[in-house]
Amino acid sequence: MPATTDEGAAEAAGLAAAASGPSGSALLRGAGGLLGASHPVPAAGVTLLAALLAAASGLGFRTGATAVAAVAAGQFSVGWSNDRLDLRRDRAAGRRDKPLAVGGVRPAAVSAAASAALLACVPLSLACGARAGLVHLGCVAAAWAYNLWLKRTPASWLPYALAFGLLPAFLTLAAAPGRWPPPWLTAAAALLGTAAHFANTLPDIDADLAAGVRGLPQRLGRRGSVAVASVLAFGSGAVLAFGPPGPVTPAGRLLLLLTAVLSLGAVAASPALARSRMPFLAVLALAGADAVLLVLASRGLAAP
Repeated sequence: MPATTDEGAAEAAGLAAAASGPSGSALLRGAGGLLGASHPVPAAGVTLLAALLAAASGLGFRTGATAVAAVAAGQFSVGWSNDRLDLRRDRAAGRRDKPLAVGGVRPAAVSAAASAALLACVPLSLACGARAGLVHLGCVAAAWAYNLWLKRTPASWLPYALAFGLLPAFLTLAAAPGRWPPPWLTAAAALLGTAAHFANTLPDIDADLAAGVRGLPQRLGRRGSVAVASVLAFGSGAVLAFGPPGPVTPAGRLLLLLTAVLSLGAVAASPALARSRMPFLAVLALAGADAVLLVLASRGLAAP
């Protein structure tokens, strides 16, 4: 999936530097900086979501582990390429949260890591089957397109919609026999991914604008992005609650109510609160609730 803001990046690099001791260890500092430049928290979050979806949809251990490894490799390649491509803008904007921008890791090391992760992603994806592999490589290609160009355009949301929307298909097509997920599941995942894009921009809108990044969230501004992210997240929850056949489950009703409350709270925040981290955290909670619904709705989809 497309890279997301990782506020723990600088902390990871700092911890590694501190652990190296007074004499310093270039290797340890470089490893810490390289980890921080990969956007490790978002990468881990997407990989964990893929693992939960794989388990819920009934994939076997071997196929599921291969699929999760492919997702992890793709996420690392996207995170590293994001920071490497943004190096000049991050330095010009004084981004202290970026290990690459502050010299915590060499650009050549990040380039090599991104290339290696991308190369590993190809066989891992195709090992899950030709159709599944091509779908996942399409997700990764969309994320790279975001890094290379689309993040600075009004279509910045599109790679998120495509990559998240196709993630369930990658896992259901990897099963035996492979099958496409129902349209409601694809739509819900796409809405969730697009909401994540708008939420991700909230802490860094000012820095992004200073760096010349003018995606759709930056053009809409903080309050507009909060409103769009809340509506999209609630829409994803509604699709997941009412899309599956049969009555809405108690868990679905509870989580849908939670998303409604969080959406209203984020949208109705005062101007002072809107500039704080509260809307960002509320939308993250929305995304977490929707992710739970997504996993619950995926149970047994890949089973024959």
